[in-house]
Amino acid sequence: MSKQIIIAEQHRIAAVFSEDQIQELIVAKGSHQVGDIYLGIVENVLPGIDAAFVNIGDSERNGFIHVTDLGPLKLRKSAGSITELLAPQQKVLVQIMKEPTGNKGPRLTGNVSLPGRYLVLMPYGRGVNLSRRIRSEAERNRLRALAILVKPAGMGLLVRTEAEGVPEEAIIEDLETLQKQWETVQQEAGTTRPPSLLNRDDDFIQRVLRDVYGSEVNRIVVDSSTGLKRVKQYLTSWNGGKTPQNVLIDQHRDRVSILEYFRVNAAIREALKPRVDLPSGGYIVIERTEALTVIDVNSGSFTRSATARETVLWTNSEAATEIARQLRLRNIAGVIIVDFIDMDANRDKLQVLEQFNKSLRADKARPQIAQLSELGLVELTRKRQGQNIYELFGRVCTTCGGLGHLVHLPGEADSFAAEPLETFRAAAIAEPRSLPSREPSREVWEKPGGDDLDLDSSSDLQELDLANHPSYSPSRGNENRRRRGRVRVGEPIARNPAGRIAPAEVANDDLGDRLDQDIAVEETPTPTPLPTRNSNREARPEKVANGRSGRRERPPAEPPQVVSVEMTEEEQDVYSFMGFHR
Repeated sequence: MSKQIIIAEQHRIAAVFSEDQIQELIVAKGSHQVGDIYLGIVENVLPGIDAAFVNIGDSERNGFIHVTDLGPLKLRKSAGSITELLAPQQKVLVQIMKEPTGNKGPRLTGNVSLPGRYLVLMPYGRGVNLSRRIRSEAERNRLRALAILVKPAGMGLLVRTEAEGVPEEAIIEDLETLQKQWETVQQEAGTTRPPSLLNRDDDFIQRVLRDVYGSEVNRIVVDSSTGLKRVKQYLTSWNGGKTPQNVLIDQHRDRVSILEYFRVNAAIREALKPRVDLPSGGYIVIERTEALTVIDVNSGSFTRSATARETVLWTNSEAATEIARQLRLRNIAGVIIVDFIDMDANRDKLQVLEQFNKSLRADKARPQIAQLSELGLVELTRKRQGQNIYELFGRVCTTCGGLGHLVHLPGEADSFAAEPLETFRAAAIAEPRSLPSREPSREVWEKPGGDDLDLDSSSDLQELDLANHPSYSPSRGNENRRRRGRVRVGEPIARNPAGRIAPAEVANDDLGDRLDQDIAVEETPTPTPLPTRNSNREARPEKVANGRSGRRERPPAEPPQVVSVEMTEEEQDVYSFMGFHR
């Protein structure tokens, strides 16, 4: 399977493509990175948790080291308590094994290791170890014998997968480079005042090629001319002084950023979303919690199979492949629970688990998968390697604090609820005062009831909440409304001698609804009886059958009730401006 490596050295981001999909992201950002070697000072020792906190130069968070990770410090003494091994203000040589996350500082270890192209030198380790991916028994014997011969005294060696088939001279040269690097670290540790950084992989291109480059890579693209030269230099030195013929090394010269051109940024945006669509219509949902990561599999709109069993099996198989890719792409670590679609046949369960194991083999973090649980869940763990994609490119929402929702309890005002009526009144009063004088360019806005208001095209009026006003009554349907005394904005308003606007008149229940918040404008507040529903009909004799009258006579209507509302001049201007009239 061919691979491509895209390196954006300017942003210290690299992407590994396979079959036009990003399989892995390599990001080197932050003040603390995995592999950094520090000379630190022990701040305090906590025997209750068998751990200590070490100052490595971060004013906000100290590093955390457990008694099981002390390495050479623990080997020097046979005592078991951490208080007998470490003391406050003691100098310690430590290496970052886990980058800081959230409020937690970096995880430290005393077992320092220096990775190379073919070997990993462990100054405080013992023996020789070989990568499990080297399958050939003859090659394993050759590399084991070579490592035993060249291993420095008192140190340990790990032979990497890339050493398979490599000449002995290249492996020995790689070991000599690592030994010089360790000697430099020891010299700086003896002359530098703690806390201080002693060693870091500053060459990002070398780090990417060392960890990712292999025989299956057929193209490498970088974003600078200097980076292009260094890529050729490294590959030539690793290939016995010859430039590899099966690898295309290119420089990105387009005006568009290399991350945008190869859609790396687009892939990062998609990876930050919880939902991932599958090729056949199904989808998976990835949700993170403090303790673990939960992945749910759904069939979605899958319609390719004829039976339900085939649909479930096909969707679960696709999900297993995609989940393995998402774990590498998002760099999800810790405990992971996968909820596949329920399968009844044990044969189908084994097939999905086999597909899942096969897809996870390419992961260098070595996930450890368990069998299906009684509830049909697949449990696995994945070793943490650097920060995940959420920590690198995500930010916590300042509004909800990362919860994903806003809390609104009964009796509490909503953040988007309507403001009090007095606030709207003041805003509405200020609005007509700020309007310019009437001009011919004004537009006319027609209300559904047939009334219209002359509004300036640049004004943006807010709808008033008049539900609590004494003259408010809800409308019913599309009944005809009786209106009179139409008042337009800018025209004088008729007032009674007391200087008040005459209120709406209420004749009966039906008519009170029909008024629909209208305000009658008259010279005097004398009420005028409104016609009843049958006032325009001619009287006709009642039909009498079997001593019963066919139609009952309605009692006479009660006299209309007059409601008077006292309003200030500012309120009158607001109501007339909004077109409230009878």
